[in-house]
Amino acid sequence: MSNYAKITGTGSALPRQVMTSLELSRQIGLSENNITKRTGIVTRHWVTEGETTATLAIDAAQKALKSAQLSPDAIDLIIVSTSSPDMIFPSVACLVQKAIANRPIGAFDINASCSGFLYALSIGDQYIKNGLAKNALIIASEVKSVYLDKSDPQTASLFGDGAGAVILSGAGRERSRHGIKSLHIAAGGIERQLVFLPAGGSRLPLSQDTLQKNLHTMKMEGTRLFRLAVKKMDEAVGALLKENAISLKEIDLFVFHQANLRILEAVIKKQGIPKEKHHTTIWKYGNTSSASLPIALDDAVSCSRINPGDQVALFAFGGGFTWGSALIVW
Repeated sequence: MSNYAKITGTGSALPRQVMTSLELSRQIGLSENNITKRTGIVTRHWVTEGETTATLAIDAAQKALKSAQLSPDAIDLIIVSTSSPDMIFPSVACLVQKAIANRPIGAFDINASCSGFLYALSIGDQYIKNGLAKNALIIASEVKSVYLDKSDPQTASLFGDGAGAVILSGAGRERSRHGIKSLHIAAGGIERQLVFLPAGGSRLPLSQDTLQKNLHTMKMEGTRLFRLAVKKMDEAVGALLKENAISLKEIDLFVFHQANLRILEAVIKKQGIPKEKHHTTIWKYGNTSSASLPIALDDAVSCSRINPGDQVALFAFGGGFTWGSALIVW
């Protein structure tokens, strides 16, 4: 039997600057009440001088190591999920490795937009199961604020910056009652235009034309994205329950990608999930893209909403269009 992977530590990091919806309302032409009503977001954090995707990732990683009571020397692998790296290359993971590791180890980035944490977790899970790593550092770190068109209420009101990290460790060859029970990722590239950043890559390199057309900021088809997100998350919840042969009542806590309060409420209503069974951080951190799941997970741990033996269900969706789910016994 292959190794079994479990989360042994969590950590998160947020920029110093807090941007309130009141402050933002003056920039984007929407009232504070309108922003909060449409998104559920009261505050979000944006980077200031000296803060980057890598610095946030390093901070979250160090906290996760402390939570797991693990030395950096014990880490065999670093995977960073990000769609907003410090630079095209080297990877954010290499910058993290330089900061915290005392020896050469595998380190790389992946990009699956807001679903990226589950994608990264799935890779780490396979390394553990196949005996190629004993302890993997899985990080999701995002700085979306620098890619926002501050005159576009649809995106400027939603996104925040931050990082979350977990330590994924082997739990031996006997399937224990703790760890990752199921994990699925998927993509449907036909819906790639729902949320994207047009320029800056090989298709549309930086030029005067792309700058003039404002193609270096995020674009989003909000209404269609809302409908598809609710549909996919609803299907993902049903599929997870069916695969694991459990009922909704047996899940102790649901943690969804913190995209928008209206999406969260729609999925929760369709599934009939009790309010006390889901953890929400959207109101204080905004949509931190792939970092939202590990940040919310760490927040739930800090609030003692997750206890040993609890069954925790994670769900995410994002640009690509990507989505994923996981069932973890804590």
